[in-house]
Amino acid sequence: MIRILAISGSLRKASCNSALLRVTAALAPEGVEVVLYGKLGDLPLFNPDLEDAAPPPVLDFRAHLTAANAILIASPEYAHGITGVLKNALDWVVGSGEFTDKPVGLLNGFERSVYAPAALAEIITVIGGKVIPEAMRTILLPTNVITDQEILAQPELTASLQAVLKALVQTADTLTSSYPDVKLELA
Repeated sequence: MIRILAISGSLRKASCNSALLRVTAALAPEGVEVVLYGKLGDLPLFNPDLEDAAPPPVLDFRAHLTAANAILIASPEYAHGITGVLKNALDWVVGSGEFTDKPVGLLNGFERSVYAPAALAEIITVIGGKVIPEAMRTILLPTNVITDQEILAQPELTASLQAVLKALVQTADTLTSSYPDVKLELA
């Protein structure tokens, strides 16, 4: 089983980026599990004095990252950068190593998001993650498409998400070489 941890940089209940991750989870083939992490809002503000005795929400986040073979992040762009909640979460793992050598995919749902993906890729690289170019996509969502079902009903959108999944799974499989039963039959 290959486990992909999906993290939304948005806390909004009706987030398009969160919907992209839920749809990606629904599209996962046999042998691949996409686990959505929905507790970024529970993380306290980063405080380097607490790194060695991290609070329970931080330990939970780190445990989910450790258990993952790959990571998929979907984030909106705010003021030409990543969201504060996502930056805070990443600050908690700068020195702890959970991203080290893990394949990472990056999604966003709006073509106007031009600065955040590059900033996020830079942060992920600095903390040791391996951003996979084939798994870094802007999924152009029509302004009226925000529900999971509406995304699933559009073949061009699901094909893009399946391509991201395939790139992450192939890279995770290559890096670990211990998942021979995973089927990579993605469209």
